[in-house]
Amino acid sequence: MSTDPLDQRLSSYVFDLPETFIAQRPVEPRHAARLLAVAPAPELSSSFPCRHLTVWDLQQELRPGDLVVVNNTRVLKARLQARRPSGGAVELLVLEPVAASDWLCLARPAKRLQPGEVLQLEHPDQPPIGLEIVAIDPASGGRVVRFPADCTSPEAIEALLARYGSMPLPPYIHQHSDDDDSRYQTRYASRPGAVAAPTAGLHLSDALLSAIRARGVELAEVTLHVGLGTFRPVETEDLRHLELHSEWVEVSPALVAAVATCRARGGRVIAIGTTSVRSLEAVAQLHGGELQPHCGPVNLVIQPGYRFAVVQGLLTNFHLPKSSLLLLVSALIGRRRLLDLYQQAKAEGYRFFSYGDAMWIPPEAVLESAAPVKSPG
Repeated sequence: MSTDPLDQRLSSYVFDLPETFIAQRPVEPRHAARLLAVAPAPELSSSFPCRHLTVWDLQQELRPGDLVVVNNTRVLKARLQARRPSGGAVELLVLEPVAASDWLCLARPAKRLQPGEVLQLEHPDQPPIGLEIVAIDPASGGRVVRFPADCTSPEAIEALLARYGSMPLPPYIHQHSDDDDSRYQTRYASRPGAVAAPTAGLHLSDALLSAIRARGVELAEVTLHVGLGTFRPVETEDLRHLELHSEWVEVSPALVAAVATCRARGGRVIAIGTTSVRSLEAVAQLHGGELQPHCGPVNLVIQPGYRFAVVQGLLTNFHLPKSSLLLLVSALIGRRRLLDLYQQAKAEGYRFFSYGDAMWIPPEAVLESAAPVKSPG
């Protein structure tokens, strides 16, 4: 358990970040992003050293026999422009299916949108489509919107969104470009359903993935469709009462077997991004700490005091203050240590958030109290 009471206060996860540190465009090639490598440190050390690499160097940090787990979700072009009968413009962000062809959407502006109103979905060179508002969702403040009858799943609605929608870049990215459609997707994105990218994976180029495999490292895939939680800031000051919006996850039998085989050969399970961590850990917690096949919603909160069941190392981006992602990374290496490293990153000019640079947390840098218990086999 966490021993510092400040770890349980949201106000302890604040740091100053001038807007100039927020990356507006990704670097090219993908693997050229900078990489802050967290060094092993004694549990009680007040000095937290680090190394400054590039993501291309990650291949040298991995060992033959390791297992790298990536999230293969694909971002939908989920941002839509519609018009009310009065002529007013409405922006919809399609989040997740509710029932049949009804989808939960965030709407802006939303206050006057009431059930029964029919919006006209618009896009240049496309015929308008009527979308009825069928309900208000109290939990999210969003609207349940009825799409054409065949839009019953992420796979089914993707074609419509490709014609009418745009990529849902985070609001802090102000410079949009034609290449966002490809650059805001990982190179292995194959399962449509996310409304935000698993951003650590954006750093992995085809060349780096090939180099990692050539080193004798195995790659495996999990699916977590990044959803509403990404757009909802944490507002619970007492983190002991924190609850997060559920996310849809699939852990396949092949992934479960890959993790078991990796452990048996003495390899390390390395997650690419916090979404891969949440997938593996949430599913393991549903089964008493043991990873088993699973398909469905999960909503595990990972914060300091959590002992990981599966994940031993992590490649991650630099996250927003007061975010659940900051809590998760703090659980691995400690809150004070993480905030100190963020200060070092700012001093070195690292770029933050979705299109920014990355941090590498090797297993040796993880707190002993947080690391998975070694299995006898």
